[in-house]
Amino acid sequence: MHEISLVRSIFNSLEAEFSAEELQRLTSIKLKVGLLSNVEPLLIQNAFEAVASAEDKYQNVELQVETVPVEIYCEACDVHSVIEHYKFVCSSCGRPNNNVVKGMELLIHQVHFAEETTV
Repeated sequence: MHEISLVRSIFNSLEAEFSAEELQRLTSIKLKVGLLSNVEPLLIQNAFEAVASAEDKYQNVELQVETVPVEIYCEACDVHSVIEHYKFVCSSCGRPNNNVVKGMELLIHQVHFAEETTV
C-alpha cells in the first residue's frame, strides 16, 4: 500500500516547511488528488488515519481530499474538455486527444492552523 509512504512524505514535507510550534497548531491538510495520480482517495484517508494515530502531533489533524477530474486541451479548436469514462476525445471537435492538463496532481493544496494563543 503506497498510500502509507505518501502520507509519510506529506508529513516530511510539512516538517521541512513549518516549525515544530506551527505544527502543534496544525488542524487540517487539504490535498488535491487527480484521477490519474494512481492514488485512491479512500485508501489515502485510511493511511492518513493510521499514520497520524501513531504520531502525537498529527492525532487531531483532519485530512481533506479533493478529487481533480481529468481535463484535456485540444490545440485544434482551443477547447478544454473534462474527460468522462476515460474517453479521451475533445468535447468540441470529437478528435482523439491525450494532451492532459489536469488530473495527474497529488498536491498539498492548503494547510490550516489554529489561531496562535497569546499569554
